[in-house]
Amino acid sequence: MIRFDAPRAVRFCDGFRRRDFLHVGSLAFFGLTLPDWFRLKAQGAVTGGRDKSCILLFLVGGPSQHDTFDPKPEAPAEIRGPFKAIKTKADGILLSEVLPLTAQQADKFSILRSVYHTAAAIHETGHQMMQTGRLFQGGVEHPHMGSVYARLRGSQGDMPPHVMLPTAIGNTGVAVSHGESAGYLGKTYDPFVLNADPSAENFEVPDMLPPGYLAAARVDRRRSLLRQMDEVVRYFDSSEDARLFDSSFQQAYTLMSSAAARRAFRLADEPEPGRRRYGMNRFGQSCLLARRLVEAGVRFVTVNMFDTVFNEITWDSHGSKPFSPISGYKDTVGPMFDNAYSTLLGDLHSRGLLDSTLVVAMGEFGRTPKINPAGGRDHWPGVWSILFAGGGVVGGRVVGSSDEIGAQPKDRPTTPAEVVATVYHALGVPLDTELPGLQGRPTRVVDHGVEPVLELF
Repeated sequence: MIRFDAPRAVRFCDGFRRRDFLHVGSLAFFGLTLPDWFRLKAQGAVTGGRDKSCILLFLVGGPSQHDTFDPKPEAPAEIRGPFKAIKTKADGILLSEVLPLTAQQADKFSILRSVYHTAAAIHETGHQMMQTGRLFQGGVEHPHMGSVYARLRGSQGDMPPHVMLPTAIGNTGVAVSHGESAGYLGKTYDPFVLNADPSAENFEVPDMLPPGYLAAARVDRRRSLLRQMDEVVRYFDSSEDARLFDSSFQQAYTLMSSAAARRAFRLADEPEPGRRRYGMNRFGQSCLLARRLVEAGVRFVTVNMFDTVFNEITWDSHGSKPFSPISGYKDTVGPMFDNAYSTLLGDLHSRGLLDSTLVVAMGEFGRTPKINPAGGRDHWPGVWSILFAGGGVVGGRVVGSSDEIGAQPKDRPTTPAEVVATVYHALGVPLDTELPGLQGRPTRVVDHGVEPVLELF
């Protein structure tokens, strides 16, 4: 994170020393560079009125369709699994018993039960395709949906256009990209990555300076140091980032001292009962923070439910260590999702924000139809379910279906590219929109022939 008050000094290659008020532990402040972010702000056209926003809840690990959103109560026990199906607020829609609060919000969301892909059954292929619409090949990294939206819409006020909470995805087995960056669009459009646990006691974002921090004397001192940075820039004039840094710094300083930004990240302002309804855990408090950020003008928020699938209870329910037992769905991950998702939808609805905020809850694949010998379920991209709410989506509806054992699509098979196209459609992005691609070749936001799932609207 970028800080203005780090205690150590920095020595540059020429021996130049100064207090590290620009201490860069990582550039995860934005997931992008300061000058790039302000170049984005200058380039981005901010439209009038309230544009639609998106909250993407990425359920890292791959939830079992049978044990969440597509129960099979009539199937044999080895297919059905250990959990009962329950009725919901929407007639005819059943969910797993691990999601009782979500069931009471079923009139606000629709379930797409026929998503599938045919690539390798590893987490990373699903991460790439579900967040960009494409599988990465030949070293080409395609941009995350939030980065595309940032490129097309720019920022609103002092807030970055795309925020990722609470951190980026880490180790899930294979050391390849998870599809979370701006890819070939460049760092300008990378997300701001929080890299902090919003459920931690006394949580705050270090880069968002508290009220009263900027006493006049300290501002003058930092402006003086800024002038000295001119000397440093000479040594890096071959770097575009460094050349732009000096001219952009004052704007960065304004952002980090922004009262609106401070308020958006200040979870302590939330009434305690409301915070607890989301769940006092990383995912729950990240969902609450996502709601606050959308209110403050952030266009796209990605919430990663987990950053790994190893040695903690996640959706990756193989049944034996270092993975999770399927009992974790009822004891841990089910309640964690249930509290946060149901409260998020209720809050957005009560605040009049649900119509303008698309909420997508999805994992990277489903789980095997049959319980394995360890009592869990393995990776299965053959079919799975995701949830759409808000942003023009009609609630209380099921679109598509899986077969009787939840192994393959039965009706309305839907690819990851079509899921991404659906998000763009809901956000008002024409699917023939072209981006500046590799080597100057324009690239469409989705491939030719890919269509959104219009049955959701």
